[in-house]
Amino acid sequence: MLTFAAAVFFLIITPGPGVLSTAGVGSAFGPRAGTRYMMGLFIGTNIVAFGVISGVAAILLAWPPLRVALFLGSTGYLLYLAYRIATAGTTIAIIPATREPGVRDGLALQAINPKAYAVNTALFAGFTFLPDTPLVEAGIKLLIMNSIWLPIHFGWLGLGIWLRSLNLSGAVQRGINIAMAASMLLVVGLAVFSLR
Repeated sequence: MLTFAAAVFFLIITPGPGVLSTAGVGSAFGPRAGTRYMMGLFIGTNIVAFGVISGVAAILLAWPPLRVALFLGSTGYLLYLAYRIATAGTTIAIIPATREPGVRDGLALQAINPKAYAVNTALFAGFTFLPDTPLVEAGIKLLIMNSIWLPIHFGWLGLGIWLRSLNLSGAVQRGINIAMAASMLLVVGLAVFSLR
């Protein structure tokens, strides 16, 4: 179980669309909007987890046209976000937005977030510790995952709020944006590599 918990921590804390957008919403709109958006991500990641556990995701993704469409849509969206972040200039924009996102926006992101599917598949298909009682194991994994997921995302939300409050130079803000865009591109690269 400790190995599973460590895997959850490292898979979730690494920059991906969910944590970066949580920081971005916190930076742009503050803690209330950030918490609402994060709750949408939380519900969405659990829907993805249940889809993986039940096999529904595997059945749907076994149909090549749907799998390709979802992959192209999510990859295109992530490339767009990386571009917007990298070209935000000297304002920390993490994920720029013109309106206050909410629960629905978080749900929508998780529906197309390739990292959510990859992480949940890795966590629920691997790290077996109760092979004779798979439903109990899945329940324990969900509890562990969610108890780690929430503080990490609140941490990223706090980071976004904190970064916005700093009086950073334009060069530093631009560097932060480029580093976050590079992180998004890394997620895209890993998704493309996983197809091989």
